[in-house]
Amino acid sequence: MAVASTLVAGLLGGVVGAAVTDEDGPRAPAAPSTIAAPAGSAGAASPNGANSSIQGIVAKVQPSVVTIRTGGGRSGGTGTGVLLSPDGEVMTNAHVVDGASNVRVLLAGESQARPARVIGADDSEDLALLRVEGVNGLTAAELGRSADVQVGEDVVAIGNALGLGGTPTVTRGIVSALNRSVSSINGLIQTDAAINPGNSGGPLVNAAGQVVGINTASAGARGGGAENIGFAIPVDKARMVVDRLRKGEKAAPTGYLGVATSEADDGSAGAQVGEVVPGSPAASAGLEPGDVISSVGGEPVATPGELAAAVRERRPGDQVDIGFRRGGQTRTARVTLASRPPS
Repeated sequence: MAVASTLVAGLLGGVVGAAVTDEDGPRAPAAPSTIAAPAGSAGAASPNGANSSIQGIVAKVQPSVVTIRTGGGRSGGTGTGVLLSPDGEVMTNAHVVDGASNVRVLLAGESQARPARVIGADDSEDLALLRVEGVNGLTAAELGRSADVQVGEDVVAIGNALGLGGTPTVTRGIVSALNRSVSSINGLIQTDAAINPGNSGGPLVNAAGQVVGINTASAGARGGGAENIGFAIPVDKARMVVDRLRKGEKAAPTGYLGVATSEADDGSAGAQVGEVVPGSPAASAGLEPGDVISSVGGEPVATPGELAAAVRERRPGDQVDIGFRRGGQTRTARVTLASRPPS
């Protein structure tokens, strides 16, 4: 029987995230997978099999992967980005550039980083759009369709892992799960391709060398022990956010409840409250750690992700009934949602 384990996920780059849950129990090491080479890639006719195919994928994508260096933020540091256009548009994570007073981008094959400016950022989706100054003729990445991604599919992650410098680090794995939730971000792709600090904003790539996700977070069990659990923002969502950032449009404000949740300890449907933020709508409504939230506005929620999605669909000031279980009893609390406080 699968044993639920609570994981602590951190947005890569030092920003601490909230608790998430993975219900997969212990598993044997994955068997080696074979990634078919994309048509016309360098690895298509090589006798070296999967490794050669990965080389072909990397050869296609690597020119579109950039290193991002920031200063003046919370701590400064490095991250990764994906080129979207020949004239220097770069997509990355919002937390990579959060609070930075200067941003520089190191292009593939160059030794000196170039200045870049932040066009816009959406903290709620952890995405940002940059533009590198004074460039043209760059190789834009080919974006795939995350709607087509399936569990078990082979993927490759590329990025500036641990800020080691030089060429990007390449790791391979599979899509482990879909529609995961980390902190306030929903619908994430879970992968066992190794993702480490510095990978933030880098691409998760399919066998055709297409970007299907933007790597954003990793996870480790409380006390250690969790391995190869990483998360990427689906590229279909990233496209929509970037289009909005290009136009200078801000995201509509979303509701805020003020709880950290995980899967219910007893395996039942719902989102078990682990923490209630002091002064939050949840605190004002009397919700407590250990409560299992089972509905929002009369609609059932079966997982923490569904709870987060139901709250974010609403606006600050909306009143909504929250159904929850406590001590074997079913209760309802009327909550007035607030605006999300600054991170």
